[in-house]
Amino acid sequence: MPEITIRPSQDSDVPAIAAIYAHHVLHGTGTFETEPPSVTDMAARRADVLSRGLPYLVAESEGRVVGFAYCNWFKPRPAYRFSAEDSIYVDDAMRGQGLGIALLKALELEAEAAGVRKLIAVIGDSANAGSIGVHRKLGFSDAGAIRNCGWKFGRWLDIVLMEKAIGEGSNTHPE
Repeated sequence: MPEITIRPSQDSDVPAIAAIYAHHVLHGTGTFETEPPSVTDMAARRADVLSRGLPYLVAESEGRVVGFAYCNWFKPRPAYRFSAEDSIYVDDAMRGQGLGIALLKALELEAEAAGVRKLIAVIGDSANAGSIGVHRKLGFSDAGAIRNCGWKFGRWLDIVLMEKAIGEGSNTHPE
């Protein structure tokens, strides 16, 4: 794998983030969106994550953004305030080179620093071996699946739920 730098995202990264995500929307089942969001929409989504004090990271190689990862609160209700859902997307040309693992490791550290105690992966498509494998390699365990809940590319898709306690997890009171 070429040298990779993982860093907090910047406003100038949003067009590359949007392009990576658009590829996954149009060609993959990791996201259940069917139309790529605009750069403006992606900028608003990123701003929302950052406004919550949560991390939004990019991976850069040779001056080019080649992946991104962020987490957002799992649900908006107050009791969920220590649980976040992770999202990781990698440039198609960089898949299978360990970039997803590097991004998820960095995201875990940043999420823990932000007060997250539980990371939850909601993985589109039970056949998504790449994402499931990345999460398993980093200690996520299976939490279940919801069968046939999405329709994309002319077929029903499952979502796979995985979870990992980070930091103190549920061993101590968070407040």
